[in-house]
Amino acid sequence: MSNPTRFSPTHPLPYGKQSVGEKDVEAVIEVLNSPYLTQGPAIQAFEEAVAAYCGVPYAVAFSSGTAALHGAYAAAGIGLGDEVVTSPITFAATSNAVLYQNGTPVFADIDPRTWNLDPVATAARITPKTKALAPIHFAGQPADLNAFYQLADAHDLVVIEDACHALGGRYQGKPIGQCRDMAVFSFHPVKSITTGEGGMVVTPHRSYYEKLLQFRSHGITKHADTFSVFEGAPWEYEMQFLGYNYRITDIQAALGTAQLEKLDGFVARRQELAERYEAAFAPYPAIETQARTQDTQSGHHLFVIRLNPEYSPISRRTLYDRLVAANIMPQVHYIPVHLQPYYQDTLGTGPGDYPHAEFYYNHCLSLPLYPSLSNQEQDYVIEQVLSHFK
Repeated sequence: MSNPTRFSPTHPLPYGKQSVGEKDVEAVIEVLNSPYLTQGPAIQAFEEAVAAYCGVPYAVAFSSGTAALHGAYAAAGIGLGDEVVTSPITFAATSNAVLYQNGTPVFADIDPRTWNLDPVATAARITPKTKALAPIHFAGQPADLNAFYQLADAHDLVVIEDACHALGGRYQGKPIGQCRDMAVFSFHPVKSITTGEGGMVVTPHRSYYEKLLQFRSHGITKHADTFSVFEGAPWEYEMQFLGYNYRITDIQAALGTAQLEKLDGFVARRQELAERYEAAFAPYPAIETQARTQDTQSGHHLFVIRLNPEYSPISRRTLYDRLVAANIMPQVHYIPVHLQPYYQDTLGTGPGDYPHAEFYYNHCLSLPLYPSLSNQEQDYVIEQVLSHFK
C-alpha cells in the first residue's frame, strides 16, 4: 500500500459509479444519427450479445431492472394468491414486482456468512401457494443455485434469479444467466455495465421469451399467426393481455453493447480491488467480509463490510459519519424490506422476523468499488477505515 496519509481525494469517493469511455459515446452518437432511436436494430443486437455472453438462446431488454423483474414474474404466471419466496436483504424492487402481479412476497432469512438467501430457511417458507423462488446474488456473490433448483424440482416451482448485481459472475464455472428458468439483470449506472437505466431477462425457454416480448410492449403482438380476432392485414396487431410500455431505447442498447465488450475487464478490476480490501481487513476481527464459496466467482457489484460488535470499538453510524467527513461516501445495502412501513402495514412483517438479516443490516457498510477507483484512492479508503480499529 502506498502512503495514503499524504493523499486526499479532490472529489467525493462514491460507493459505486459508471465507467463510460469514448467508444461508448461513439456508439450512442451512431444511433442518434441513425433512423431508429427506439424499437430498432440496436436493441436486438444488445439482446443477442447478452444472450451469447450468458450462454442462453433468449434475452429480452427492458427499461429498467424493476421492469425486467416484473416481466419475469408475469411470464412465470404469478397472479393473485401466488407466493414468491425471496430475501429481505435486497432492493425493494425484488418483492415489489411480485405485488405488481397481485402475488404475495414471502421472505426467508439469509445465510449469516454469505448474506444470500438461505436455502434451508427458504424450504421452511414453502407452502401450497408458493409458485416461484427468487434468490438474489447479493453484491455479485452467486447464491447456492443447486439448492434452489432442488427445491424447485421437489415442489414444481419456477426459479427467477435476481442477478441484478451479478452480470459477469460465475457459478460452478458457468456464467450467471445460464439459468434454469429466468435470470434478471440491471444496467443502472452503478452495476456491472450500464445503459443509464435498463434491465434484461435471459432464459433458455422460448415460451418465456415470447411472453416477455409481448409483456414489455402493452401485451401487443404483430405476429398474424397468433391472432385470435383479426385476419392479419399488414397494419393489424392484437393486444392479447394487459402489458406495459417497458421498452428500452436503441440509444440505451447501443451503450449497453459497447459496455458489454468491456465487462470482463470491469469484473477483473472489481475483483482485484475486492481482494485488496479483503487482504487489508483480514487481520481485524472487528471487520467481517462476505464469505465466498469455492464453486463461485463474484461479479463484485458491491464491497460490503460488517462490523462485529463483539470487537468493534465504534458503531456503524460513527464509522459512516467519519468516512463522510473524510470525503468518502459509503452506503448501506439494504434496509431489510420487511422493515419498510408499507410491508409492515400490508403483510404484517416486523422487527424480529428475520434475525440474521436484521443483524447484518445493523452492522453493514458498503465501501467504494468501481473499475475506475485507483489504488491510491482505495488505499486512502482503507487507511480511513482502519484508523478507527488500530
